[in-house]
Amino acid sequence: MKKTDFFYYLPENLIAQTPAEPRDSSRMMVINRKNDTIEHKHFYNIIDYLEEGDCLVLNDTRVMPARIYGVKEGTGAVVEFLLLNQLENDVWEVIAGPGKKARQGACFTFNDGILKAEVLEVLENGNRKVKFFYNAANIFEVLDLIGEMPLPHYIKEKLEDKERYQTVYSKELGSAAAPTAGLHFTDEILNKIKAKGVKIAFVTLHVGIGTFRPVKAEEIENHVMHSEHYTLSQETADIINETKKNGKRVIAVGTTSCRTLESVATYCGEIREDDRWTSIFIYPGYKFKCVDALLTNFHLPESTLIMLVSAFYDRQKVLKAYEEAVNEKYRFFSFGDCSFFI
Repeated sequence: MKKTDFFYYLPENLIAQTPAEPRDSSRMMVINRKNDTIEHKHFYNIIDYLEEGDCLVLNDTRVMPARIYGVKEGTGAVVEFLLLNQLENDVWEVIAGPGKKARQGACFTFNDGILKAEVLEVLENGNRKVKFFYNAANIFEVLDLIGEMPLPHYIKEKLEDKERYQTVYSKELGSAAAPTAGLHFTDEILNKIKAKGVKIAFVTLHVGIGTFRPVKAEEIENHVMHSEHYTLSQETADIINETKKNGKRVIAVGTTSCRTLESVATYCGEIREDDRWTSIFIYPGYKFKCVDALLTNFHLPESTLIMLVSAFYDRQKVLKAYEEAVNEKYRFFSFGDCSFFI
């Protein structure tokens, strides 16, 4: 398949610049895959589409304020660093820009010396391997002081409240981007869902910035996926297996939860406790092994995420639904509205 098979037209004014307020007031397009019907609802209506015994799988990763600006020692050049993956203790894989200022051996100072860094290596993918130095309990403490939220490039508005780019259930620090399907949930909605007898299970997948990288290969089968680390606990495995045994639905909240569940099912042949890196690429033709329903936001044209959604339903029907979302003036991408494939 070609990447152009996943293109759709999106007016720029439909790209959401700020989160919905309150969180659960965002709109929700409900797509019934059996009947090929579309309903236009709000997220707080989700309770009407859940049944006792269903299981919602949420990604509890927490976004790091991972964007920092350093001054190059010797020249004073300003370089932006985006921390991606912790390789060991204080050694990280980072994106540095402009890259020509961050060659091997270059040293940088951040916020008058609160943090210092040395580039150890330029990696094959162009990212940098960097060692950080500081006087604090850990680097996360420093990032809380000086870091900015790594909002996607298409969001131009300044985010006033950092917590609005976190889910209300975020816990495990480590993501370079938010699992945005979860941004619609409030504590009140989660309590209503539990009261209805719906089970809640958590996985952790630390979202990499590669989630925003465009597919460059014309033939999508030639695209190389970025790698992300996930953890699925025995407790979560037990909940999911019990749900399946009882003939109820496993509902993935977001493509990150979906990729975690499908990675475990693929690598292990079953849902069980697992902890590893995944570079699973889900596109049409893929046979889902675990996920029965999917709640997700509206994704960029020609992205790996719209390819995943097209694998879960049907490419042409997904594009038709997106066309309807454009006509109905839904808000798109990270701070936008959501779609619920049931």
